[in-house]
Amino acid sequence: MLNFDRREPVAPATLDAMNRQIVHRGPDDEGFYLAESVGLAMRRLSIIDVAQGHQPMTNEDGTLWLVYNGEIYNHQELRPPLEARGHHYRTRSDTETILHLYEEHGRDCVNHLRGMFAFVIWDARNRRLFAARDRLGIKPFYYHHSGQRFLFGSEIKALLAHPALKARFNVKMLPEYLAFGYLAGEETLFDGVRKLLPGHTLELDESGRLRIECYWDLAAPRAEASKPRQYYVETYREMLERAVSSHLMSDVPLGVFLSGGLDSSVVAALTTKLRRAPIETFSVGYAEEAYSELPFAQAVAAHLGSIHHEVRIGWKEFMDALPRLIWHEDEPIVWPSSVALYFVAKLARERVTVVLTGEGSDETLAGYTRYAWTLWNAHLDGIYRGLVPASLRGALRRALDEPKWLPLEAQRRLRHTFLARDGASWPSFYFDNFYSAFTESAQQDLLAESVARAPGSAYKDPLEYWEKSSGDLLHRLLYTDIKTYLVELLMKQDNMSMAASIESRVPFLDHSLVEFAAGIPAAYEIHKLAGKRVLKSAAEDLLPASIIYRKKMGFPTPIRGWLRGPNLSSVEKLLLEPRSLEWGLFRPEALRRLFAEQRSGAHDHYERIWRLLNLELWRRVFIDQDPAYRS
Repeated sequence: MLNFDRREPVAPATLDAMNRQIVHRGPDDEGFYLAESVGLAMRRLSIIDVAQGHQPMTNEDGTLWLVYNGEIYNHQELRPPLEARGHHYRTRSDTETILHLYEEHGRDCVNHLRGMFAFVIWDARNRRLFAARDRLGIKPFYYHHSGQRFLFGSEIKALLAHPALKARFNVKMLPEYLAFGYLAGEETLFDGVRKLLPGHTLELDESGRLRIECYWDLAAPRAEASKPRQYYVETYREMLERAVSSHLMSDVPLGVFLSGGLDSSVVAALTTKLRRAPIETFSVGYAEEAYSELPFAQAVAAHLGSIHHEVRIGWKEFMDALPRLIWHEDEPIVWPSSVALYFVAKLARERVTVVLTGEGSDETLAGYTRYAWTLWNAHLDGIYRGLVPASLRGALRRALDEPKWLPLEAQRRLRHTFLARDGASWPSFYFDNFYSAFTESAQQDLLAESVARAPGSAYKDPLEYWEKSSGDLLHRLLYTDIKTYLVELLMKQDNMSMAASIESRVPFLDHSLVEFAAGIPAAYEIHKLAGKRVLKSAAEDLLPASIIYRKKMGFPTPIRGWLRGPNLSSVEKLLLEPRSLEWGLFRPEALRRLFAEQRSGAHDHYERIWRLLNLELWRRVFIDQDPAYRS
């Protein structure tokens, strides 16, 4: 923290209370720096230079102090030039390299770093604070800036431990949450708490003047004649192998999260190849075989000869863990797979301290079916709108909104087509089609009148990224997801692994690899409804074709099936009890109708129910601070 009045010293007890909120992120060590109105604190998960990498770390003359979360994978390459410039190292840690780079380059130090990071440097000589977050948002950074002080941390709960900051619901962000389940911009669901966005730096002087700048953005693909497809396959493979090699940097045991899908399997295969020895792999599944990828993970583990470990979870373990995991995530959990991720991280912590994962491949290499589907939808919609009058198109959309004459699965598929979407409205055509649990029109039926009138847009932040994007349609879709959806996935990955005191690394998001992937022509990435063609070709010597070309499952959970029968009744009871309704956000009759339609099978509202359940549990954990939900 930094108090803007130098006469107001930082209270050691307050700093310690904030630091204790994130013990799980660093159970191995703690450290403090206090000087008048400045206080830095950290918890350490020791990975590089276990003996000497203590933080806060200072430079040679004690004028710079650093706290840092992450890994700099090129720190050994950066060290010799810095030493040649006269910088003296006292440790082998990557932390010290950040300090010397800042001494040498100031705010431009971030452009030399390759890795995942969130860090703060206090410049005692100039009474200035400098902070940075990595390019893709792999590591989190939250802050509170008022007229009196600046608070920052890796998790929101650390900021809330300061007595000057109370947990209050940022109600104007409710529409975006109901639509997407996450917030794409700087704001959070806590009033007064913001995110430093990926690829940004922050500078703050002692008077409180704040300067935030973007130092990295993903460039649009160049409109030049593309090279042969094989060039992209071979170059991507070489770059990915180098990325995985750099991510193996560790002085502690390391393993791989293995879902059995293509991405994690490729990472596991390359790790095995580079290590030339059996690796440890970890998987999670369910008793419900239709939702479990364990057989695929077992097949990959057998192929690689890995030392394989598994955990299975059911409805009771899932629901018992949910409030605690909402506490770890700070905000409502978007995807049920977050819960599964925690259980596999907890399993891995028994054997290793670092894991590699396959996160980031889908958003950079067009892996999700929605990309190919949208390309086809856009093509056919152009023809459709040219042939069919607007009045008839509107009538058909209304008919497909409630097609009771069709089975549920047929309804769901039809609603994803251009026939059920307004091609003149991008939120309808894409966001409502693939992201929104509650569209803006559905929210009007759900929200209480006083809330529905409040300012706030469901689509403002994601639309800003869409409108900023450039290039062909596919690359615009990927850019928007990299700036929004992926950032939330990475927050899930970081918080759920750190909840188990384990560090997860994402080699697919080496920024040089991401920049190269952004230049792969769309025709080389998607064929029919299948994406990631470059990665699939690049992996053919590593994995069986049955793994590479099998249908994507996407880390499924049985939540759709669980939210029926007795389980549905328990959730309904929680969301309709007086305590929940007194919040006054939602129309009780809309909630009752939602559950009645779910119970009858008239609609499948599991995503909506999941979103409402998580919001209510989040409220009880953070706003009410109910001890029954914080154990």
